[in-house]
Amino acid sequence: MSAPGARTGAETEDDLDVEEALALVKSHPEARPGRRPGSPSAAPSGARPAASSAGNPPPSAGPGQEGAPASSSGRRHRGTAWPEARAVAVRAVRAGTRAGHREPVSVPLDAVLGLTLAAPLDALTDLPPFDTSAMDGWAVAGPGPWTVRDEGVLAGHAEPAPLVDGEAVRIATGARVPADATAVLRSEHGRGDAQGRLHPAREVVPGQDIRPRGQECRSGDRLLPAGTVATPAVLGLAAAAGYDTLAAVPRPRVDVLVLGDELLGTGLPHDGLIRDALGPMLPPWLRAMGAETGGVERVGDDAEALHRAITGSRAELVVTTGGTAAGPVDHVHPTLRRIGAELLVDGVAVRPGHPMLLARLPDGRHLVGLPGNPLAAVSGLLTLAEPLLRALTARPVPEPYTLPLGDAVQGHPRDTRLVPVVLRGDRALPLRYNGPAMLRGIAAADALAVVPPGGARSGQETELLDLPWATGGIGVCFT
Repeated sequence: MSAPGARTGAETEDDLDVEEALALVKSHPEARPGRRPGSPSAAPSGARPAASSAGNPPPSAGPGQEGAPASSSGRRHRGTAWPEARAVAVRAVRAGTRAGHREPVSVPLDAVLGLTLAAPLDALTDLPPFDTSAMDGWAVAGPGPWTVRDEGVLAGHAEPAPLVDGEAVRIATGARVPADATAVLRSEHGRGDAQGRLHPAREVVPGQDIRPRGQECRSGDRLLPAGTVATPAVLGLAAAAGYDTLAAVPRPRVDVLVLGDELLGTGLPHDGLIRDALGPMLPPWLRAMGAETGGVERVGDDAEALHRAITGSRAELVVTTGGTAAGPVDHVHPTLRRIGAELLVDGVAVRPGHPMLLARLPDGRHLVGLPGNPLAAVSGLLTLAEPLLRALTARPVPEPYTLPLGDAVQGHPRDTRLVPVVLRGDRALPLRYNGPAMLRGIAAADALAVVPPGGARSGQETELLDLPWATGGIGVCFT
């Protein structure tokens, strides 16, 4: 049992074992009692930034080394290196017999927000499709003064009669400019005389305030490549270019199974029961990653119930919470063995969230097992579910970036750490509440800092993982 918010024996893999604690004390005197972890002297000055998360792990990292099974002495394995675990999630989709071949669908513009374009966006018309006025005023022909026609030209009307030299006509912004017009004279730049003629208040330059046909693009021009995420601006461009529907990669279906007998859906904790924090959090977070989610299914600490829930799901991805370690009621591993699933990642060298896993189900679909502690579950979500969903939805790989830390961060002797930070100016400030069972830090965070083994000193450039709500992520628009 790995309950969200609980500290149980099943979650001890998120904490330091005795040997690791001794190693930490030896390498970081600041970790001894009486010293505050995270002080400026808590990280070695030679600590290096973490490897990029873009799927280029160091040569030494790989399942064959980091993910080897436990030795005969009973010592648990270290888990797959964090960058390699993310790369494995991407490769899992590409190699999948079902999930890696997802047919595009035709989606109306009002439903395509957040999806990835499955085909390039080519202009179906010139933009603008004809010469238009950029301002309210007069369309004029030749040098002034001009005789003004009685009728005006409004946007949306048919092509107006041509102008002759010395003639002007009232025109609205966006209206079609009459043939042979020289320029548009803004309303504030024209004045009339006693004879009713129009005079310019300043020099008129040929072509001024006219948007010529095809200024933005010509019919057939490539506007956006395939793989572009449909933002509100993309929808506007597509509509202007003549589209009613777009070919897009459909959202993959994700089922969420929250495990544990001790979880409450409502009310205050009582009598050993605690609130389920992950049930409300995971579906909108998964939607922000481009997935389609239904309701959350709560499954007790029952192996048969878990087996029915996993085998009964038709989702392309099943996400479980808790039960991934080796406690007496941790049923995820036995259930995966029972159904013949292939473990692609079994533990990751990252804190919090070490006992996360990724499995390929017999029919080619996937399961991501998250630890039950809240911040540990977030770590698993960003380590395994995010790159897998990115591959399923054909979203582009985010460009890695770094910022200097505003304070030192204590590191694990051998594992990567993911630490909530807020962005202030050109600095990433680590947040205090970063334990595996805590949500207070991630609720206030803009990003997670990828802290390398050994820690990071104040001012050290450190890779950051943005959170959807901090970057204006498109997913928050369709929750």
